[in-house]
Amino acid sequence: MNIDDKTIIQAIRNRTELGFRLLMQKYKQPIYWHIRRLVVSHDDAQDATQEAFVRIFRSFSLLKNEQSFKGWLFRIATNEALRVIDSRRHVQVSLDAASHDASHIMADSYVDYSYLEAVKLQKAILTLPTKQQLAFNLRYYDELSYEEIAEATDSSPSSAKTNFHIAKEKIIKYMNLNENSKE
Repeated sequence: MNIDDKTIIQAIRNRTELGFRLLMQKYKQPIYWHIRRLVVSHDDAQDATQEAFVRIFRSFSLLKNEQSFKGWLFRIATNEALRVIDSRRHVQVSLDAASHDASHIMADSYVDYSYLEAVKLQKAILTLPTKQQLAFNLRYYDELSYEEIAEATDSSPSSAKTNFHIAKEKIIKYMNLNENSKE
């Protein structure tokens, strides 16, 4: 069942409970996986997803532009993911290079080790700066337009496009470098 965003917005305004049920039906999984790709941990992703939907519910009256609804949702989800990542940094005693090399994804069960290319791709994505990581994930996995990415990341469409293309080039370079180093 494909639910139109305008239908969801109208339902939230007219029948809040139904509207949020429709919202969850359409966006719970995409928001969860967006957050999961950023925070990696299933538990952190579940917590951040719940908090994102609470914030969406509380701030729905602040939605100004219905055209950017999807981008607005992903902005809230992105902010929650970044909050979780930031809170982890404060908990860790040291931030050495190893924490940035994506080795921590190996501890999580969502990585399918039988598909080594997917593992390499995740490692490559996690080496990117945050804005490039966001732009890549939102475009590649969530298939957002550059305008929606700009809304989600509080940037411009041209900045979103630039970040995506730089990220893509870095990922290709990472994948090729790791492929050549094994030969």
